[in-house]
Amino acid sequence: MEIKDKNTPFFTIATVARLLGVSVGTLRLYDRKGLILVHKTEGNQRLYSESDVERLRCIRTAITEHKISIEGIRHMHSMIPCWEYIQCPLEQRVACPAYNTPEAGCWTYKHQDNACKGRDCRDCRVYKLSCDCKTIKQLVYRTSAPSPDSIPQSEKDIRG
Repeated sequence: MEIKDKNTPFFTIATVARLLGVSVGTLRLYDRKGLILVHKTEGNQRLYSESDVERLRCIRTAITEHKISIEGIRHMHSMIPCWEYIQCPLEQRVACPAYNTPEAGCWTYKHQDNACKGRDCRDCRVYKLSCDCKTIKQLVYRTSAPSPDSIPQSEKDIRG
C-alpha cells in the first residue's frame, strides 16, 4: 500500500494495537480521553495514520517510561497555549473552554464562537505540534516562562 503522506489514515485499530503492543481497548480509551483524534470511516471504523502512530508512541513512552498517567498527559496538553499559536483574540478567548477550563488539549472542546470554529483539529498546528514528545515542553514553556523584564533583580542575581 502506497502512503501519500504521514497524515493519510490507513492502519486499522488491530494493526496499530499490534505495532504498539497494546490492546484495542487501550487505543479506544486514548480516543475517548482525547489524547488522539482518530479518523473514522462512514462505517465508524477507526483508521490511523503514520502521524497518529507516532503520537501514540509518544503517549506510550510518557505512560510506560516516565510514569505519567492519562490524566497527567491530558493536563500537559491543556497547558499548551493554543490561543497564541492560532492568534485567537482576547474577546474570543474569554468565552473559550480551552482557555477558561483547561482539562485537556484544546482539540477536545467544541469550538463555537472563536477562531477555531469550523476547523478540523487534526489539521491544526497546535494538535500537530503536540504529538511530538520533544516539543511539548517548548510548547508549554513558551508562555509560562517569565519575560526577562518581569523577573525581580534579586532573582536575576541568583540565576546568574
